[in-house]
Amino acid sequence: MGLKVGKTKVKAPPKESSNVDDLLKKEIRLFGSAFNSKKKEQFYTELSVLLTSGIRLKDALSLIATSQKKKEDASFFEELSAKIVAGSTFSDILRADKKFTVYESHSVRIGEESGSLEKVTGSLADFYTRKNEQRRNVTSALTYPIIVLITAFLAVIFMLRFVVPMFKDVFNQNNVDLPRITEIVMSVSEWLGSYGWIILGILILFGILQPFLNKQVAYRNLKDRLLLKMPLIGSFIKTSNIARFTQAVSLLVNSKVSIPQSIHLAKEMISFSPLKIVLDSVEKDMQKGTSLSKSLEAQSFFDAKMIALVRVAEETNQTEYVFDKLKEQYNTEVIRKSKMFSTLLEPVIILIVGVLVAVILISMYLPMFELGNVLK
Repeated sequence: MGLKVGKTKVKAPPKESSNVDDLLKKEIRLFGSAFNSKKKEQFYTELSVLLTSGIRLKDALSLIATSQKKKEDASFFEELSAKIVAGSTFSDILRADKKFTVYESHSVRIGEESGSLEKVTGSLADFYTRKNEQRRNVTSALTYPIIVLITAFLAVIFMLRFVVPMFKDVFNQNNVDLPRITEIVMSVSEWLGSYGWIILGILILFGILQPFLNKQVAYRNLKDRLLLKMPLIGSFIKTSNIARFTQAVSLLVNSKVSIPQSIHLAKEMISFSPLKIVLDSVEKDMQKGTSLSKSLEAQSFFDAKMIALVRVAEETNQTEYVFDKLKEQYNTEVIRKSKMFSTLLEPVIILIVGVLVAVILISMYLPMFELGNVLK
């Protein structure tokens, strides 16, 4: 996510400087695109309901526009409706708008051609509902452990920055011979005192630059590969992305899209670079005539369960049914792993922090015995 500058209507006196007008007509929009996954879920859900009720597409978009609380959202949907009236197809409009993916525009085009647009929009609503649910599961799984981690980290920093120097002054005044562990802890304390603010500044700068760094392919690839290799976190992220992939393919094959085209379009919905790279290889193998199951089997990213079920789907011609089941299984697994992740991560963090605090305390109290001898 990042900063976006969009235009807004501002009344200005006539004959003002054009530069001033341009400045007044801009607003800074935080957190990336205003039309995010949450709004897409609501949009497709409402559109599906209205279309199923027999309302024409342009009228459905107008009704959605009138229900918006923000003027910019209402204007956006009114523009969509106006383009429909002007003769453009809904899929062409989506394809020309960067807010929508190729996956969405292609799905809508299939709905238009087959006369089942209400079903396709319902499927898209289900896709974003599950996507948002996965995100909420990840957020809930990480929120409490992160709070515990930050609190514990600050406690350790406080001890190193303020408590350890107090002991150091006492030991120096009495010329106490320090154990090796105490010298190491004091060195860390001195280093933190010298470079702590620099490190904090770098971390803050890194946080600010995240939206811009995420646009760089090399950075995303490196970050995603590192996340994938992390214990607990890597397995959870991998399962979440496979669940999203099976859900995307399920929607497409139910819309009668061919498997090769489904793989290509599903790749458009995946932002996790290791999976995108794997799907590129799968797509190339299928173009050479290799079956989907064998293409997946050649990649270590997918587990044996998924490959076996895909092979069964190919042999029995039950692709839609199998991918529906895979979608349900992986979504269930994501929920299970999110709960397990939250349960395991908290005690691991507490254990690590407890060991660090214990090391600091032991390193400070060991010289106290020597100090007692000196005072005698």
